[in-house]
Amino acid sequence: MKTTLKRIARIFLAALLLAHSPAIGEEAPRHGIAMYGEPALPPDFVSLPYANPDAPKGGRIVFGDPGGFDSLNPYILKGRAPWGVRAYVVESLMGRNWDEPFSLYGLLAESITVGPNREWVEFTLRPEAKFSDGSPVTIEDVMWSFRTLGEHGHPRYRTAWKKIATMEQTGPRAVRFTFNTKDRELPLILGLRPILKKAQWEGRDFEKSGVDVVPIGSGPYVIADFKPGEYITFRRNPDYWGRDLAFNRGRHNLDEIRHDYYADGSVLFEAFRAGETSVFREGSAANWIRKYDFPAVKSGEIVKSEIPHQRPTGYRGLVMNTRRPIFQDWRVREALITAFNFEFINTAINGVPQPRIKSYFSNSVLGMREGPAKGRVRELLAPYGESLLPGALKGYSLPKGDGSARNRKGLRRALKLLGEAGWQVKNGVLQDAAGQPFTFEILLRQGDQQTSAIVDLYVEALKRLGITPTVTTIDSAQYKERTNVYDFDMTYYRRGASLSPGNEQKLYWGSQGLTEPGTRNWMGVASPAVDALIDAMVNAPDQEEFIATTRALDRVLASGRYVIPFWYSPVSRLAHRRELKYPEKLPIYGDWIGFLPDVWWYEE
Repeated sequence: MKTTLKRIARIFLAALLLAHSPAIGEEAPRHGIAMYGEPALPPDFVSLPYANPDAPKGGRIVFGDPGGFDSLNPYILKGRAPWGVRAYVVESLMGRNWDEPFSLYGLLAESITVGPNREWVEFTLRPEAKFSDGSPVTIEDVMWSFRTLGEHGHPRYRTAWKKIATMEQTGPRAVRFTFNTKDRELPLILGLRPILKKAQWEGRDFEKSGVDVVPIGSGPYVIADFKPGEYITFRRNPDYWGRDLAFNRGRHNLDEIRHDYYADGSVLFEAFRAGETSVFREGSAANWIRKYDFPAVKSGEIVKSEIPHQRPTGYRGLVMNTRRPIFQDWRVREALITAFNFEFINTAINGVPQPRIKSYFSNSVLGMREGPAKGRVRELLAPYGESLLPGALKGYSLPKGDGSARNRKGLRRALKLLGEAGWQVKNGVLQDAAGQPFTFEILLRQGDQQTSAIVDLYVEALKRLGITPTVTTIDSAQYKERTNVYDFDMTYYRRGASLSPGNEQKLYWGSQGLTEPGTRNWMGVASPAVDALIDAMVNAPDQEEFIATTRALDRVLASGRYVIPFWYSPVSRLAHRRELKYPEKLPIYGDWIGFLPDVWWYEE
């Protein structure tokens, strides 16, 4: 009898274990996920490597921001919403460790499970996850958020939503997404989607912009006070459900985060000097040397910190909108890049010359290499050989000036290129065969003093070519409206780059952005090679293939000659109140998302 009972018990236990075990070929639930390989942090990690788990709580920080806001909904195309809503108030299923190229760890979700080929992903919510009003975060909230963002949110959410074949609740706290498209990055992309409170939006138009709905999130901060266009204050929630998670130890230390808005960006530095704001990011190497001699710096009340990073340069410069006929010939774009006297402008603006941005992923292992494409990179580019612009296969490098103010050699080359494209100087004016002058508008945002100074020098060089562009400066609201619909000829352009580029590249330069409003494809790229390489990038089976694909993409973009590149800095320059501290261990991304104010603290 005892033997029989023992046998029944063993069978029951085996059945129980089988019921709670992953199916054959299915991974077990995990605490984290990496784009390639294993996440660096083990299940029992104590804190993120760049956070100080012993940091004190308290204090406040005040940022000064240009422009303003007229909406509290950052998830739609309409309106201008404060960055802090999505950074401090609303959470995602998983959170990113910024000391790895691309790895996520459980936040609202306690675990993640993926299919053997990442053809599906399942998230299991933490039972203790709550919104700031005390209500639980439910699977219903998760599913509603995904559907609403995918169907009514900003265009950046639509690409991933279209790749979801089914979304189904698979348990009291579990939801599974099955994909209709091969995409290795998709489980990570979905892990970073914001989770909103469904009940708050019942009977409301989600796509309507405004400040009448104050978001209720599950994050560490709540919106305490605001005045549209003037300020917004975020206060740390003492009842935050996730304060004891290992992922959050040493984070969210400040009691209050306030953003003050200034219509004229030129007064931001003066506000910082006067003590009205707590921190200032200095973008000018020259200013960093010359302008920080005021009393608060000399007394030590203000500290100058340089934060190094290991991320790619991204791109920063003047973008040419190829939707405009005047910029559709690559020789014209090359001529305008050549006419930009980089060496002279760099010294004039920065004093101490800064390194030039050479390509979209330069300063990293992902950037294209000098000379002809070789090996796997060449194989990836070969099918598009005839459609690629000169330099993609043989090698592309930016033109160099002689360092003088006049840059005669560069201007002669620019005129030669323009002549090949059908433009000639007549009576001091560059004209086409029909006598139409070569002219365009450079659109600038009010308060951007450095870009204005760069453009002034550039315009003087263009005049020597018989080109007199119109420079138009508008406020932030108008600037956003015009750039959303690509209503510009040339404007300032800045796109950061991570060590793990993926689906966001479609938003940056995917061909759908040629006509779809609100993307970041301001230059109007519509290239089969770019589209295919982005798809190959997100489905690369290993790190080696991923690097080769990214280098190939970098070649196509750089040789496209869409942007007149400026310079980059290998460090961020932060001037801040001495009471504001940050950990000695810095993330590989440096002063980036997740750093300031996330892991800073206040200490007298």
